[in-house]
Amino acid sequence: MLQRILAFFLLLFSVLFMPLWVTAILALAGIIYFKVFFEAVLIFILSDLLYGIKETKNSPMLFISFFISVLVLVMIEIFKKRIRYYDNSNY
Repeated sequence: MLQRILAFFLLLFSVLFMPLWVTAILALAGIIYFKVFFEAVLIFILSDLLYGIKETKNSPMLFISFFISVLVLVMIEIFKKRIRYYDNSNY
C-alpha cells in the first residue's frame, strides 16, 4: 500500500513539474505493475484540467489524455488477465 501511495505522489510531482511524456511513461509503468491503478486516470484528469486546451479542429473533446488513459487502463487490465504468469496479488 505504501508503494502505491508513493507512486501516486511521484505521478503528481511529474504532472506538475515534468513533461507529459515522463508522466505517461510513469503512469504506464504503474498500470502494468499495480492491480487496477486508477490513480493514473485521476492524474491525467488533473493534467487535462491544468494544461488541456479545447480541441476545436477535430472535435470539442476537452479531456483527451483522460480518455486515452482510461482506454489504456482497460486494455492492459484485460491483457493482464490473459497472461498465464502474471501475478494477480500485486497490491
